[in-house]
Amino acid sequence: MASNTSKTARASVRAGQGSGGALSVLGEYKYLIPLANGRFAYVRNLTNGKTTHLQTNSDAFVEEIRVLAAAGHGAKIRAELTSLNTVNPEHGWADVEKRLVDAGVFEG
Repeated sequence: MASNTSKTARASVRAGQGSGGALSVLGEYKYLIPLANGRFAYVRNLTNGKTTHLQTNSDAFVEEIRVLAAAGHGAKIRAELTSLNTVNPEHGWADVEKRLVDAGVFEG
C-alpha cells in the first residue's frame, strides 16, 4: 500500500477485501468507493497503487478519472457509475457521469 494513502483509505480497502465483494466483483477491482451520498469518493488508481479521497464535483476528481480512462479503464469506470446510479439514483451519479462526459474524459 502506498505511503501517501490515508489510514482511513487503507482501512476501507482492507474492510472491503475482507467482506468478499465491496471492492471486488468476480476478480475485478472497483475504482470508485462512494462516500457521503455520492458527494465524495475514494478513487482507486490501479496504475499507481494510490487511493485518493476526492469530491465528486471537483476538477481533481475529473483529472483522476481522466488518467484512469487514458490508461484503458474508462469503460469499467462508466459501468461502475451506471451501477452506482442504479443502486442509489438520489446520490447524483448520473450527474457525475455527465460531468465526466462533458469534460471529454472518456473520449480517446
